[in-house]
Amino acid sequence: MNLAIVGVTGMVGRVLLKILEEKKIFIKNFYPVASTKSIGKTIFFNKKKYRILSLKEVLDLKPDVAIFSAGAEISKKWALKFAKKGIKLIDNSSAWRMDKSKKLIVPEINGELLSQKDKIIANPNCSTIQLVMVLNPLNIKYKLKRVIISTYQSVTGSGKKGLDQLLTEEKCLKSNKNFYYKINKNAIPQCDIFEISGYSKEELKLINETKKILNLSRLKITATSVRIPVIGGHSECVNLTFKKDFEMKEIRDLLLKYPGLKLMDNLKKNIYPMPILSENNDNVFVGRIRRDFSQKRSLNLWIVSDNLRKGSATNAIQILEFLKKKNLLIN
Repeated sequence: MNLAIVGVTGMVGRVLLKILEEKKIFIKNFYPVASTKSIGKTIFFNKKKYRILSLKEVLDLKPDVAIFSAGAEISKKWALKFAKKGIKLIDNSSAWRMDKSKKLIVPEINGELLSQKDKIIANPNCSTIQLVMVLNPLNIKYKLKRVIISTYQSVTGSGKKGLDQLLTEEKCLKSNKNFYYKINKNAIPQCDIFEISGYSKEELKLINETKKILNLSRLKITATSVRIPVIGGHSECVNLTFKKDFEMKEIRDLLLKYPGLKLMDNLKKNIYPMPILSENNDNVFVGRIRRDFSQKRSLNLWIVSDNLRKGSATNAIQILEFLKKKNLLIN
């Protein structure tokens, strides 16, 4: 397999390299791509040195697959050019997620939708991925009626600039503002810009992407997203209402057996998911599971995942592995 990674020097790009090395995925030819200022510089991958290339150079080289992690504008400009060359493209940006002609994929949930005809495959938003990983098995058995989500998102969800702001403020130094307000020792009820509806772009991604992945266009769902001074790992407080009744033991058994989930739910021992436990881990953690006694057939959950791993890089590589396993890389 010949693989290109676009945005290889960014936060997600570096995690992509790390996971590829961990999984020991065989790559015949590797083509790293980064911004103009990085072209010609070198990076190390699998103990080899590689020169960083331009997008045009890689397009001419025609890799089998390209993983894009360089933002929506780059994806909008270059994705179709890659697709026309017959290159499979896994896109980490928001550019194609809600395009009706493109599939939005979490392999454990809807990987079987993929075919050889799919050239541009969208990787969902980080907070969406960990949410649907928990919702899917529960929806299959109990049928979701309503979902209410509050997210508590780490600074790495906004990239290196967000991380730099937090680390600088922790040292009591003047920082360049990536967020509108100080983030250290604060909680900002805004992730991304606000739309005319009053919802932020992040909240709308959660709402719309969840409906698309689960194929539930009429699902009642609402979201609030908050930025908190945590370096890695997004947390979500989720309230679910089902059409069918449930037993608590059944809920736990379902989540315990579902691939990619890790149940952490022992209140007697104060065991529950936290961002610090999710770091460098590919699982989605779920706990604090309890009935909502104010509403029939309702449930409260707490979900945590490493936003740079399963929330982005790991999911993209799982899509790559799925394509390879199903022989979908052959044009």
